Amino acid sequence: MAVKVLIPTPLQQLTNNQATVECTGDSVQAIIDSLETSCPGIKARICDEKGNLRRFVNFYVNSEDIRFLDGANTALNDGDEVSIIPAIAGG
Repeated sequence: MAVKVLIPTPLQQLTNNQATVECTGDSVQAIIDSLETSCPGIKARICDEKGNLRRFVNFYVNSEDIRFLDGANTALNDGDEVSIIPAIAGG
């Protein structure tokens, strides 16, 4: 099953400067593992040392925030779009 993953600019150095990467997986967690296989080092940027999603990185599946779905266990279907959005702070 193919899922399109939108990569934010700060992480594109790990994806050969690609803004979009196609991955396979049936959940957000599976997509993260697939990304790590094809783009080593990316998981450490979006997950903590225990493998949990970092609080300051937001994930959306087809524009739906996974925090209101099933978190990293959110199921994916063929053709879904996963957006990785780092939180921005400042003043």
